[in-house]
Amino acid sequence: MEERALGLQGLKVPALGLGCMGMSEFYGSADEQESLATLRLALDLGITLLDTADMYGPYRNEELVGRAIQGRRDAVVLATKFGIVRGEDPAFRGVNGRPEYVLRSCDASLRRLRVEHIDLYYQHRVDPDVPIEETVGAMARLVKAGKVRYLGLSEAGPQTIRRAHAEHPISAVQTEYSLWSRDVEKEVLPVLRELGIGLVAYSPLGRGFLTGRFRKFEDLPADDFRRHQPRFQAENFRKNLDLLDVVSGIAADKGLAPGQLALAWVLSRGRDVVPIPGTTRRRHLQENIRALQIHFGREELAAIERAMPPEAVAGTRYPESMLRLLNR
Repeated sequence: MEERALGLQGLKVPALGLGCMGMSEFYGSADEQESLATLRLALDLGITLLDTADMYGPYRNEELVGRAIQGRRDAVVLATKFGIVRGEDPAFRGVNGRPEYVLRSCDASLRRLRVEHIDLYYQHRVDPDVPIEETVGAMARLVKAGKVRYLGLSEAGPQTIRRAHAEHPISAVQTEYSLWSRDVEKEVLPVLRELGIGLVAYSPLGRGFLTGRFRKFEDLPADDFRRHQPRFQAENFRKNLDLLDVVSGIAADKGLAPGQLALAWVLSRGRDVVPIPGTTRRRHLQENIRALQIHFGREELAAIERAMPPEAVAGTRYPESMLRLLNR
């Protein structure tokens, strides 16, 4: 397994990680036994970067990951997040970056994960009501206490990243990045490379759309949150499907599944970029890992990018109510 560095502080991770969110929520019904088997197979295959968060489930995903890594803690690079607050209303999403909340959240995550330290601790979304220096200052206290090793941010804007990094070195910023979500390239990625911060790419398969599994809206399970995502709805779905068909044709010519091509494209963006595709099944995990063996030439990359130019993708990547939490 190829290793990549996240940041300049010494954090080394496999080139491919595993996003664990869907094992507990959001993508239809979960199969806990298959999820556990998938997590353990990931470790066997060298995919040792596991990404979770306290709000997934909520809480259940950290507990699941904690069970999966029992007896194998030393082999795992464990990443989790705090900062998105869930309420009794499943649709409610608040944010909290207050220092006392940061400290409490970390202790709670450690208990659920059954570990003594977290390797990479992210602020899940930036709290506009709390100066980032205060939030990161509390996170730095966790590093000093030995509860956390490296710090990260998720969906943070360029100026926030600069201010946070000045308070304490940030090793990684996590954001959505794929063939159909490339806005990070405009302002965030240049700042990360200037400061020596790694990029962890979530949803590198476009929430599964880029795998070609979904040919119509009705293919999504009834309780799947993607039904509320603009890119999966009505005319947007049809327009995006036309783009995907061109990408799928390129993949077929190379003997690849469209998802493998899409994932290999993200892997090609630089050794400071680490995708964390989410999957809940072993067969999908085994398909994804083959992307590590795929390498494109300059002309091939150009052809792939012409097939799905960012400006042609229809719909925003989140509903309007959630866009305000991005790139803060």
